[in-house]
Amino acid sequence: KTPATLAMARILEQLGARPAIISRGYGGTLAGPVAVDPTCHDAGAVGDEPLMMAQTMPVIIARHRPDGAGLAAMTGATIALLDDGLQNPSLAKDVSIAVIDGAVGIGNGFCLPAGPLRAPVAAQWPYVDAVLIIGGGEPGLAVAKAGRRAEKPVFTGALVPDAMTAASLAGQRVLALAGIGRPQKFADTLASLGADVVATAFFADHHPFSFQNLSEVAARAEATGARVVTTQKDAARMGASWDGARLGVLTILPVTLELDDEAGFTQ
Repeated sequence: KTPATLAMARILEQLGARPAIISRGYGGTLAGPVAVDPTCHDAGAVGDEPLMMAQTMPVIIARHRPDGAGLAAMTGATIALLDDGLQNPSLAKDVSIAVIDGAVGIGNGFCLPAGPLRAPVAAQWPYVDAVLIIGGGEPGLAVAKAGRRAEKPVFTGALVPDAMTAASLAGQRVLALAGIGRPQKFADTLASLGADVVATAFFADHHPFSFQNLSEVAARAEATGARVVTTQKDAARMGASWDGARLGVLTILPVTLELDDEAGFTQ
């Protein structure tokens, strides 16, 4: 959802709007509302995703979303963009977009704790204005079919790695370092770019990296002669621990969402 949120913010700016991203700040200690400042906040305070998005877009964290929207309006925003708000009822929404990972879809279709859903899919369709499937896979195709049956516009897109960084990884021995929802997906991406993934260091999503974690990664990279590559989201949580662990040159692989029909999505 983070690349999707940034893509939507970029489109809104092109349309002349001034978007502010309103995020709960998952993993951070601040309740907000507060505007995220990458020069003085860290992931421990505001969460990794807000810190990452704030590098390019105005971001406000607020556990109470209406407070965040109020601060956004005070700071000149003309539209509030929630990065995880489909089931949050505290703000009336003009448009709601369901963002789906094409490789995962809706999992087994059950709600927590039996499955990944917060609410039954059938109960959510009335609140969804459009569906965005990111990446390929049968699970995503099934959701797209269900969306069309529910008479919702369905759009598709893919996460595309930064071209210059990708070119620099071809033929290189790399250690894939990731603490995201599906870390193997990151390693597979590196392999698809021609990198030789000789080792991996996977952690739980939003894992707060410690000096010990990163020191162990540094030792493994040195032992295998590998270059450490990580995601933007993971890099946002490393802070000073990375320098202290003496990991050498850390390569961060940015990705952006490319929509197959950006004109239609914009409309």
